[in-house]
Amino acid sequence: MTSTSTRFALRRLTLMVGAALALCSTAALAEVKAKIGHAMPETHPQAAAMNKFAELATAYTKGNVKVQAYHGGSLGSDEKQLQAVQSGTQELYIGTLAPLSTRVKEVQVWDLPFMFQNEKEVYAVLDGASSKAIFQKIEPAGLVGLTWTGMGFRNLSNSKRSVNKLEDVAGLKIRVMANPVALETWKTIGANAVPMAFAEVFPALEIKALDGQENPLVHMYSNKMQEVQKFISVTNHVYTPVALVASKKFWDTLSPADQAGIQKAATEAGLLQRKLLDEGDNDVVAKFKAAGVTMNTVSPAELARIQEKVKPVVAKFAPIIGEDFVKGFYAEIDKARAAK
Repeated sequence: MTSTSTRFALRRLTLMVGAALALCSTAALAEVKAKIGHAMPETHPQAAAMNKFAELATAYTKGNVKVQAYHGGSLGSDEKQLQAVQSGTQELYIGTLAPLSTRVKEVQVWDLPFMFQNEKEVYAVLDGASSKAIFQKIEPAGLVGLTWTGMGFRNLSNSKRSVNKLEDVAGLKIRVMANPVALETWKTIGANAVPMAFAEVFPALEIKALDGQENPLVHMYSNKMQEVQKFISVTNHVYTPVALVASKKFWDTLSPADQAGIQKAATEAGLLQRKLLDEGDNDVVAKFKAAGVTMNTVSPAELARIQEKVKPVVAKFAPIIGEDFVKGFYAEIDKARAAK
């Protein structure tokens, strides 16, 4: 081999090595690590759904985005995590958007009582125009909405008596969500409504500082309410959804293909969560009874009485949330109810 051809071969080898190193470097740079956090314990269906989301997100981005799920509020409260996602120090979050309700009034629509009759109606609205509009409203807060999914119908538990009629609520000291609609609703029904962070609820029930609380059944069981509550009354008074959102700062660093992969993973994980929650509700009823909890379902006639009692609450808050938005929301429910 001549010296000229040797030099050419060496130069070619150098270029090939350089190109290979550049490709490796690009691949390394393309791999992004992302955290998704939420408040539910590992025994909750949401934890299983988020583990699946992490798996799918990695698969659908071909390994470019490695998602790790953090359960049980290990990254902080809902409010703290939402703030972290807004600032970009946390990439993803699933949970309530209630901490945004002062800035995005439409979020409060989900707190209005007795809107839905079943999950079919709920899921139609979660996939409908009103829920998409809320995602548009949160964009200026630095959030990208990926999917809405379920957390379940809220029901009432307490340590004193079965609640079969409106009058049975009177005087019960009930922990409610720290939002004005929930407070007004329970005061109107006759309860002694106490806003409190959920982390403080179990010990307060344990020492009888509270009589009861209201939450979805699976949420109650996952948080061991059967150990401190003897009565559960199925009221389905409010449906609590959760939203899976991304930090806009994080989202804008992703390629369109990786954004599509994360979106696909979020949609599929959200549908899985709905399925697991629906199955979980049936499962935990038997577990509550086995734990010695007395369960009853409030009759439709009695629920209609309670619904009539809280109509002034809806009338009061509809203008605050936005009359047109609330009308559109109820129209979506009516359309789903009419569909066979």
